[in-house]
Amino acid sequence: MIRDFSLPEFWVIASGLWATLLLSAIAFVGGGLAGLGVALARTATMKAPRRMAAAFIDFFQGTPMLLQLFLVFYGLPVFGFKVNVWVAAALGLTLHAGAFLGEIWRGGIQAVPRGQSEAADALGLAYWARMRWVVLPQALRMSFAPTVGFLVQLIKGTSLAAIIGFVELSRSGQLVSSITYKPLLAFGLVGLCYFAICFPLSRYSARLEKRFSIAS
Repeated sequence: MIRDFSLPEFWVIASGLWATLLLSAIAFVGGGLAGLGVALARTATMKAPRRMAAAFIDFFQGTPMLLQLFLVFYGLPVFGFKVNVWVAAALGLTLHAGAFLGEIWRGGIQAVPRGQSEAADALGLAYWARMRWVVLPQALRMSFAPTVGFLVQLIKGTSLAAIIGFVELSRSGQLVSSITYKPLLAFGLVGLCYFAICFPLSRYSARLEKRFSIAS
């Protein structure tokens, strides 16, 4: 039965938009925490953590996000962990974000002038105090623009979670299109939602990059 495009259909798309925003926020925060650990491991003095972090980054940067979602959704039950689509999507995107943010922030850490660390070391600061108070604030500031740029890619990448049954923004548009037979209207609204989220972030990222390049 074909339905008219009315208020309930708008609410379906709105709920998909909310799911996309919530999933993006969870993956970005979780990926940020994981990425910080990866960045610190990549810049550690010991070889073991550097190699482990490099292997983690190589895997998640060298495989498609869709495959990573499949591995989490279908792989964890093999080991006895039952996961729903929310957990699978959030975990898969968090690991993906952790690898990319870790590499972005690793570049920021290595971009901090070596003299900063040497001066902190001369003052007697331990490794963690040196990283917390001297290196990381400067590294994260320099990495802020590419971090915001990655967030835009992460928001758009949530659409891949539909393949494991997660109803996000693009999937909600597909559902509305299938019951109203108005794909142009349904996906047009979906596109406007993505644009309203991603375009301001993209402009903000570009402005930050320009500002920091002038400051440096």
